[in-house]
Amino acid sequence: MSSEIKVPTLPESIADALIVTWHKAEGDPVQRDEVLVDIETDKVVLEVPAAQDGVLGKIIEPEGTTVTQHQVIGSIEAGSATTAAPAAAAAAPAAAAASAASSSDDSGDGQTSPSVRKLLSEHGLDAADVKGSGKNGRISKEDVEQHVANKEGSSSTTAATVATAPMAVAGERTERRVPMSRLRSRIAERLLDASQNTAMLTTFNEVNMHAFIEMRKQYKDQFEKSHGIKLGFMSIFLKAATEALKRYPDVNASIDGDDIVYHSYCDIGVAVSSERGLVVPVVRNTEFMSLATIEKSIAEYADKARTGKLSIEEMTGGTFTVSNGGVFGSLLSTPILNPPQSAILGMHATQARPIAENGEVVIRPMMYVALSYDHRIVDGKGAVGFLKTIKELVEDPQRLVLDL
Repeated sequence: MSSEIKVPTLPESIADALIVTWHKAEGDPVQRDEVLVDIETDKVVLEVPAAQDGVLGKIIEPEGTTVTQHQVIGSIEAGSATTAAPAAAAAAPAAAAASAASSSDDSGDGQTSPSVRKLLSEHGLDAADVKGSGKNGRISKEDVEQHVANKEGSSSTTAATVATAPMAVAGERTERRVPMSRLRSRIAERLLDASQNTAMLTTFNEVNMHAFIEMRKQYKDQFEKSHGIKLGFMSIFLKAATEALKRYPDVNASIDGDDIVYHSYCDIGVAVSSERGLVVPVVRNTEFMSLATIEKSIAEYADKARTGKLSIEEMTGGTFTVSNGGVFGSLLSTPILNPPQSAILGMHATQARPIAENGEVVIRPMMYVALSYDHRIVDGKGAVGFLKTIKELVEDPQRLVLDL
């Protein structure tokens, strides 16, 4: 008895998806709930598990195929690897044909999928150098990652070799063309839409981080011991932004047709970088959260972003966004709006700079902050006041405790 492998239900507004990786080859044994295939949508990667124990039968839709929800993409033959051998044998001709077809595309190597070839290219590896653990020596993404990890383990020898090696062969001019991922394509579409369909303007200020850094030094050990999480910059800025959103409701609003929608809650999106691109999970109801709760939520989302586990629901909605380019060393930038939101806060690197304080020149850790906003909703006065409120609350964090 066999069961069909189908594309799961796709979120609303997403019409199709892309098959990124098959984790099993035809004829491989599978266990119930084991992930068989990764399917990429515009926002997340969906994992399709096995519905039963058995053997992977025919793969109807190979990697790189665009599919729709509930479409049949493969099958599982019931039973163990031994009992399902006839079914696997029946699928062998198709597998051989697929392998032969793919070998012509793989420059003589039929053991690598498109996603694996991409990973090999990113790390500058040759498929022949990586030992495959799959059937017939098929190379998986895990094999490549393990090879890279082993290679980094002997970095002392490698570093010496790289240091003396030329960057490129003289006269060599190469180009590499790779398809844009669905997520990257969606990001490009949304950013272009934001720049063309909003009256976007940016205002700047700078924040003296001295008081917060001193407070963190004093209480960091107690904070981590009590809450099991380190105190970072993001939580104080989200907390300050939440208070500022209460005072300036236009910044927490959005345009819907000819109406302005005001939100009585603060759902703040936090821009997180992942291997697949920038994703923005939403920390909901920050008005009821403590610094520790905010830190834990952000850490959880960051971990999910790295492992591709973020769900559509976790990235849907949001009334405001915070982006921290400072973690990459950015000193100043103009963040782009995340429609339909009316504003986004950009944090940047903290640098020691001379400033005037009480009539004297002192060195203080300073951070430039930027607020990009939709001028159709938010006036300049409100935008400047909003950013100034964040500055004052972060520079004097006791204001947040005393609700001042």
